Amino acid sequence: MNHTTRIQQRPAPMFLVLCLALCLTLGLTACAMPRITMHQDPLSPAEHLKLGLAYESGGNLPEALREYQAAMRNEPLAHLYTGNVLFALGRMEEAEKAYVNAIVSLPLNPEPRNNLAWLLYIQRQRLDQAEALAVEALRLSPPDREAEFLDTLQRIQEARSEYAG
Repeated sequence: MNHTTRIQQRPAPMFLVLCLALCLTLGLTACAMPRITMHQDPLSPAEHLKLGLAYESGGNLPEALREYQAAMRNEPLAHLYTGNVLFALGRMEEAEKAYVNAIVSLPLNPEPRNNLAWLLYIQRQRLDQAEALAVEALRLSPPDREAEFLDTLQRIQEARSEYAG
């Protein structure tokens, strides 16, 4: 009878040690790998708006601006308030864009029109456009605020007549 004996070869202990070391190394480094996590903003847009108002009233305009910008997606008033802060910071081009966005977002609110008209008046630019905006703001204004919007319109009209004459 021909018997063949099988001899089982065992892996060398060094091979097992290396495999174990590799597994441990990969396992430990995988735990330490940096992860990107997305955190949802804990504040609602309305809360960002209120926080911005608090910062603005305290004179912290950069923080107010940051909060208003965080509220912009779902809070139309944030465009108006952003424009006001940018105006106060002397960033007129950005303020103008914010007021234009506020006019689009708040079509029945006279303030963005009045504020943009005032910005143009202060810069003595496009006074014809400033006057049209002021007229529209006055038309949209509630009766108890007409004087405020009328003042803007009258100042623009005076400036236009000075430049015309």
